Amino acid sequence: MRNQPKQYDDDDGRVICDMDVDGMPWHNRRVRREQREAAKQTYPEQMTKAEVRAYTGSAMLATLVIWAVFAITWALLILFCTQVLFR
Repeated sequence: MRNQPKQYDDDDGRVICDMDVDGMPWHNRRVRREQREAAKQTYPEQMTKAEVRAYTGSAMLATLVIWAVFAITWALLILFCTQVLFR
C-alpha cells in the first residue's frame, strides 16, 4: 500500500513531458556500461617527477604572489589608517 503514489484531485493521468528521451544516460543501460569499460581501458599519461616538481613550484609561487599582494594591501591600509585617517 505504501508503494502506490499519492493521488491528487487535479491529476488526470496525462503525461505532459516524457522525460525518457533517446540519448540520455538512463535511457539505454548498454551505453553506460560501454562508457565505463572504455574509461577503464584508457589510462592518462603519468607526470614525470620533474613535471610534478615544476607544477608544484609554480602553484607555490602563485600562492606566494597572491599572499604578498594581500599582505602589502593590509600593510598599506594600516599605514593609511594610522597616518591619515586617525589624525
